[in-house]
Amino acid sequence: MNIDVLSNSMSMGITTRPKKNISLSGLWNRQRQHDYAPVDGAEENEFVAAPRIESDSVSQNGPRRRWCHNRLTCGSIWGLTILASILLINLLLLITRSLWGIEDDPDKIFGNWGKPGTGTEGLAWYPTDFLRDVVPIRCHSHNDYWRKVPLFSALHAGCIGVEADVWLFDGDSELYVGHDTAALTPNRTFQSLYVNPLVDLLNRTNPQTELYNDTRRGVFDYDPEQTVILLVDFKTDGAKIWPRVMAQLEPLRSRGWLTHFKDGTMNQRQVTVVGTGNTPFDLVMENSTYRDVFFDAPLSEMWEDPDLLGSASSKENATYDETNSFYASASFGETIGHVLTGFSDDQIHKIRGQIRGAHRRGLKVRYWDTPGWPIGVRNNVWRTLMEEGADILNVDDLKSASRREW
Repeated sequence: MNIDVLSNSMSMGITTRPKKNISLSGLWNRQRQHDYAPVDGAEENEFVAAPRIESDSVSQNGPRRRWCHNRLTCGSIWGLTILASILLINLLLLITRSLWGIEDDPDKIFGNWGKPGTGTEGLAWYPTDFLRDVVPIRCHSHNDYWRKVPLFSALHAGCIGVEADVWLFDGDSELYVGHDTAALTPNRTFQSLYVNPLVDLLNRTNPQTELYNDTRRGVFDYDPEQTVILLVDFKTDGAKIWPRVMAQLEPLRSRGWLTHFKDGTMNQRQVTVVGTGNTPFDLVMENSTYRDVFFDAPLSEMWEDPDLLGSASSKENATYDETNSFYASASFGETIGHVLTGFSDDQIHKIRGQIRGAHRRGLKVRYWDTPGWPIGVRNNVWRTLMEEGADILNVDDLKSASRREW
């Protein structure tokens, strides 16, 4: 039947390909495999099947897997080596600190404070040699009563100023120390935390022996002339607290250890007491011939143009001067503002003007409420204030202040 069709086509003039001898089984197979034949291949090869996926592509994954496995193994070994090196270095540093007495924590020396059997349960133990090699630095221990050991932690870090918030309640003659009423306890008082320890320290630094018989040395052996500034923040009624503070300072006063103004002359001594908070300025000024508690004057009221030559007004006409005040203080946040991206020219100009006005009056400049974080911002604030002439840094982080990384 197929042969007749082919011959009829040739007789009609239709061009056809040469006749092929194809068996019936081959034709059947051709019909079954037609969809898999190459489109542009030679006709005689039209029965070539589509290429198979050989096992070579699968076998190529073997080296790749081994390469990745080797990389992971090598990375793990290097990571463990680095970790072991870091641990070894830290161990060596720890041993070095223990051998040479290098301390990171200013409070480490007070590790046994308050523990049973140490004699500190009643705050009766006061170290005698922890200030031998301490170099005083111009820092003020803000909220000092929060330290592990009030007063001593700050002095051991080198701070020359400490702060005590005092509270007085009706029917009680004791001055309690704490940030708020919830933090007050019977044994944490102005006398137990500050007055008595200072008396004890100064008695020990001024021994009465055959080789020494004087009372002029301060608490720092490195600089015996350095005064310790005791900032007393009156938290309740200032007029009521005032006489209590004056009475409880008597142990220091009677030994001649309080900085005082007498008969027109300032006399610096081992301890300088400054009243802030609700301290009444009129009571500070009440005695015109003698005073040994000074005022924390408002720095924000003392700005003078730093670009002008000379002084804006005569020193004699100033309300606050070194005869009645010691500090001139202001809130950094309220007075200067935010400095997250650095100081602006206006902020620097304002700082210079305030410092100029305070120094012209003979006062020490202190900014409180300075930023404590980020660390870079804090250090920049500390560095800038000291470069511009501030006299003391208000600090919470004693460790960073003592390292002077700013």
